[in-house]
Amino acid sequence: MTVERMCTLAGVSRSGFYRFPPDPVGPDRNMKLRDALQRIALEFPSYGWPRMTAELRRRGWVVNHKRVYRLMRQDNLLCLRRRKFVVTTDSGHGLPVYPHVARTLTLTGLDQLWVADITYIRLEMEFVYLAVILDAFSRRVIGWALDRTLEAALTLQALHMALARRRPRSAGLVHHSDRGVQYASADYTQLLKDHGIRISMSRKANPWDNAACESFMKTLKYEEVYRSEYRHLAEAQAGVGMFLEKVYNQKRLHSALGYLPPAEFERGLRAQNHKEAAARQLPL
Repeated sequence: MTVERMCTLAGVSRSGFYRFPPDPVGPDRNMKLRDALQRIALEFPSYGWPRMTAELRRRGWVVNHKRVYRLMRQDNLLCLRRRKFVVTTDSGHGLPVYPHVARTLTLTGLDQLWVADITYIRLEMEFVYLAVILDAFSRRVIGWALDRTLEAALTLQALHMALARRRPRSAGLVHHSDRGVQYASADYTQLLKDHGIRISMSRKANPWDNAACESFMKTLKYEEVYRSEYRHLAEAQAGVGMFLEKVYNQKRLHSALGYLPPAEFERGLRAQNHKEAAARQLPL
């Protein structure tokens, strides 16, 4: 039966029929997508619509970013405001400082530039301190240490972890940090020199020189520390360690890496390098 015939029998005009479409029947067609959004938001509360769209696509969804943004806005899932980041650098010392050579680098691979920094974490009754080292190319955390002390032993522990994990062989590796006393200490700088690593330090009172590590610290604070209420050091070490090793390195998507986690990005990079090396060895 045609629409015109149905309108005649019902006594309504065709324009009236099209002006007031019937109410949709059945479940919300976005229900499954909303459920997926909620689950991802619980795991990664800082994801905005770009990372959320990328994560959904990684999980098999074919979805438009505009639809993701609309549903996130309707369900109040857009990112919360970040808290202010507190700088803990103590550069008031008489130790040697080194020029900012990292800014002259053009990174093309892993273990060309490591960046390091320290932040504080508040527990129930005290403060503890976290030192981290990242590979600047992959954004992967390669060394970290969490303890009650701000002495050089903290940064040394993180450096020893990075050296043991990466075993750098490149003569061009640069280590960049701020001018804090922990990084300028004789023990720390000597360990870098013993492994043939060049030393780079930020300019005085210029946090933008270590922007990659500053950005990571904000991510850590917002996505893990501010969501937790650690009571004691062991609890903080377990929680932060889980976030760094299992979430940040293995799962969290990075826009600078084409929305890949650091570990996956590194695996792809190594596979590509091996493929190119094998191709160069083929006989002509």
